[in-house]
Amino acid sequence: MRHALLLIAALCLPLAGCLPGTRADQPIPTLHLPAASQAASKRLVVVLPGRADDLAALRRSGVADAIRRAWPDADVTFAELRLGDYRRGDAPERLHRDVMLPAQAAGYREIWLAGASLGGMGTLMYDRLHPGATAGLILLAPYLGEGAVPDSVAAAGGLSRWTPPDTAGLPERDAWQYDLWRHLHAISADPAAAGRVWLAYGREDRLRPAIELFAPALPAGHVLLRDGGHRWQVWTPAIEALLRRIDAGHGDPGRNDAAGDATQASP
Repeated sequence: MRHALLLIAALCLPLAGCLPGTRADQPIPTLHLPAASQAASKRLVVVLPGRADDLAALRRSGVADAIRRAWPDADVTFAELRLGDYRRGDAPERLHRDVMLPAQAAGYREIWLAGASLGGMGTLMYDRLHPGATAGLILLAPYLGEGAVPDSVAAAGGLSRWTPPDTAGLPERDAWQYDLWRHLHAISADPAAAGRVWLAYGREDRLRPAIELFAPALPAGHVLLRDGGHRWQVWTPAIEALLRRIDAGHGDPGRNDAAGDATQASP
């Protein structure tokens, strides 16, 4: 992975705020919220924030309560990867070192990684470096780049028809996006990999055009389209609905079990 990848992504994001990160020699700040049930949990959901979020913002979003309503047996960990962490390019490895490896050592039988916006991109980049390290990925309106790279996917007729180019010699602003879309292309070509990914976003989300180039790569029941824009008011109920689908269908692409969900995205 190119070290500039996440820096460029952050600078391109059309979101307000410019937030610092932690020093590379310091652990990622986390907040651990135990399961609602009294039994010892064997399931964990790790949540990565968007660009303008910190631990307090994640707590206010209600996402932990939504997760525990759907999965009363699940613990929740917020991992505060912020803009400065992505700028250095070491965010996925620090996540692995500070959060994922300790969770594995704690004996969780399932570790799910969820991310919103910039955190959704971070979730994908973690999966690119550590394939199969999680039980699955939950992407909430992930940032997937913009401009020439997604445009080239669209011009090819979609992700399945697109051929990832050689990125040698390309400007960094394009190369990191090609690396990201190469990973999405690999997911689209592997039914087992696609079956581990769940996606939700809003009809009015400004990132929708790029997201909908990736959505057809996933099983239909794994994609949830809801009214609203790029905000937690959409993502918080959406993650609860997706988690209920996961337990009800266990990845069956033909199921649509979340009562009251909006229609799925159709390419």
